[in-house]
Amino acid sequence: MLDFDGTRKARQRDVAIAGAVLLASLILFFLPPAFQAPIRTALRNSVLKPFLMAQEQIATRRARSVDVSELRAQRDSLSALVAAQATLAEENRKLRELNGLRARSGTEFRPAEVLRVGVPGAESTFFINIGSAEGVRVNAPVLAPTGLLGRVIVVDEHMSQVMDWTHPEFRASAMTAEGEAYGLVEARRGRFREEDLLALTGAPFHLDIQPGRPVVTSGRGGIYPRGIPLGTVIGIEEADTGWRKSYLLRPAARPDGASHVLVGMTGASVDHSRLFGMGVADSTRRVVAGSASDSARANAARRASPSSPARDSARTDTTTAGAR
Repeated sequence: MLDFDGTRKARQRDVAIAGAVLLASLILFFLPPAFQAPIRTALRNSVLKPFLMAQEQIATRRARSVDVSELRAQRDSLSALVAAQATLAEENRKLRELNGLRARSGTEFRPAEVLRVGVPGAESTFFINIGSAEGVRVNAPVLAPTGLLGRVIVVDEHMSQVMDWTHPEFRASAMTAEGEAYGLVEARRGRFREEDLLALTGAPFHLDIQPGRPVVTSGRGGIYPRGIPLGTVIGIEEADTGWRKSYLLRPAARPDGASHVLVGMTGASVDHSRLFGMGVADSTRRVVAGSASDSARANAARRASPSSPARDSARTDTTTAGAR
């Protein structure tokens, strides 16, 4: 009887523990994101910290280890590049862009290494190996040499989590490079992850944005600075008759091919168009200056016109004086 009672009590204790864990899980699951963030940070800095450190070490060793077959493949690729000078020139151009962007940015950006965690639900996020100790802040933009990758959503002391543009919650205030059309850019999921695209929504219906036009961040919304490339227009996605249009964009940078990134250290009020040679600010100023000059010419023409109110008043006074 003692053994039976002891076994029954042990089972009851296990059921009580399992119920308590399940209840705690449900409470944490339904908590608002503002309350979940401190708990998530505490778990990452305590229980999950050894696993994240192991992931970082694995990524470092994987980057340093070189397979013989990979060396052979690189040698074959190098031979092909030497044979095709056009492809080699393109590779050199990309390398120069990477080095040039880092040199032009100066202290505005800080380089970081990408650490990918292979767990379910993390397909649209990745970690970088710098955090609050290096000056990283929440909502800081994360860039590749060709354009925007995403923004920082969680900051720890020496590690940060980044949400890339393939995330369903990604939004960025955008405009065409010349400032003609404004809207919001969001992700469009493809059949495969390499087919994911971006979409410019909310564009004015009366404007026809041609394929190949670059789209950059507009600086509105207080998150992304102005002038960072987002993509190029592929074609129209849909049109809301008489109101708005949506356009599909080919992304300027893809997260799956990024191993090193640049993290913004400044606020959203900075114009980064000069880093990418977009000339966004200059073209916008030319449009504003052109409109101002046109308005000035129109006002001058109205003042010089014979039918202007001042001239009509003067003519009336003259006629009245003559009649007297």
